[in-house]
Amino acid sequence: MSETTSHEPGLFEIMHTTRSMRRLKPDPVPEALIRKILEAGTAAPSGGNSQRWAFLVVTDPDVKKAVAAYYKRAWDEQVGPRYRAGAPPAGTSPERFARMLDAAQHLADHLHEAPVWIVPCMADGPTPPGRTAGSSIYPAVQNILLAARALGLGATLTTLYLLFEREVDDLFGLPAGVRSYALLPIGYPLGRFGPVRRKPLAEVVYRDRWGQSYV
Repeated sequence: MSETTSHEPGLFEIMHTTRSMRRLKPDPVPEALIRKILEAGTAAPSGGNSQRWAFLVVTDPDVKKAVAAYYKRAWDEQVGPRYRAGAPPAGTSPERFARMLDAAQHLADHLHEAPVWIVPCMADGPTPPGRTAGSSIYPAVQNILLAARALGLGATLTTLYLLFEREVDDLFGLPAGVRSYALLPIGYPLGRFGPVRRKPLAEVVYRDRWGQSYV
């Protein structure tokens, strides 16, 4: 059974409470919910409605353990030290930044325990991938994240494994001409959903020309 409540959150509540949930229970997720999430992903737009996407659903413990080993290497050897050596981003406190780092470390240590991974992939187009490549896959990723939140499931988008892209794509068995664009671990969250913290619009939105106040 899914761990949903009688309260059905609306779209804007879902968007404003879809945080990165990096601490997940190992409890199995019903296949019907995963299918619903995938259907939400394929409802997203893609360039020219080409739908060059494909979605790898990973539940095999051996595959997850092998990939998670590369993920942990990426975090422990490169990404984690870089984050810990830097200052908290603007708009967040040292305490919140420390909690985020702890959650990221937890994910690196326990990624293989997440019951389901969804790996969004896309076939190469007629031209080499450039700045616009993600425009036909990341809308589907966001739909997946929002659908998971609506169903009471935690998820996060991570790309750390791409530091070992060739090795991981081999483990996933991806054919030539197909790239993975993210890894989305999904499961029931250990924590609670809550409001996201973002910079105010006055700091990030301009009108007509860069630097001109929007408000």
